[in-house]
Amino acid sequence: MSEPTVTVEPAAPADAGEVLTLQRAAYVTEAQLYGDPFIPPLVESLEQMRKVLEGDAVVLKAVLDGRLVGAVRAQFSDHTCLVGRLVVAPDMQGGGIGGRLMRALEEAVAGRADACVLFTGHLSEGNLRLYRRLGYAETHRERVAAHLTFVHMRKTLVPAETP
Repeated sequence: MSEPTVTVEPAAPADAGEVLTLQRAAYVTEAQLYGDPFIPPLVESLEQMRKVLEGDAVVLKAVLDGRLVGAVRAQFSDHTCLVGRLVVAPDMQGGGIGGRLMRALEEAVAGRADACVLFTGHLSEGNLRLYRRLGYAETHRERVAAHLTFVHMRKTLVPAETP
C-alpha cells in the first residue's frame, strides 16, 4: 500500500472555517514563544478569513486524505509577492508540507511577481531555517515590541518560462 500524498490546491471561501482553525492551532506555539496570545493570526475573525479567500489574494491549501494540513497566502504590491500565514498542522510539522506549499506558491505567482517577501519572528528558528533552505535571504530586522523583532526576508523569483 502506498503512502497517502499531500495535494496542494487553491483554497476557496468555503474553506474559511477550516483554514482559520488550522491557523490558530499552528500559531499557538508562536504565541507561547513570544508570550503574546494576541498575535494577529490568533485574533483574525472568520469574516476576515472569508474576505481574504473571496479577494484577490492567492491562498493555497495542503490536503491529506481529505484533511486540511497546511495553508499559505499571498497578496501583491506592484511586482512583489507578500507571503503570509504559512501554517502546517502541529502534528504534521517537519514533514515537508511547508516547503511544498512555499514552492507551489512561488510557482503560482511567478508570472505576477519578481520576488517574494515575508517576515517571521526572530525566535522562530524552524521558520528561519525553512525560509533559508528555500532560498530566502534576510534583508533587515524590525523591532516591533520589547519581546519581538521581525526578520524580513526576500527571494528573487526566476521568470516563468515562455513557450
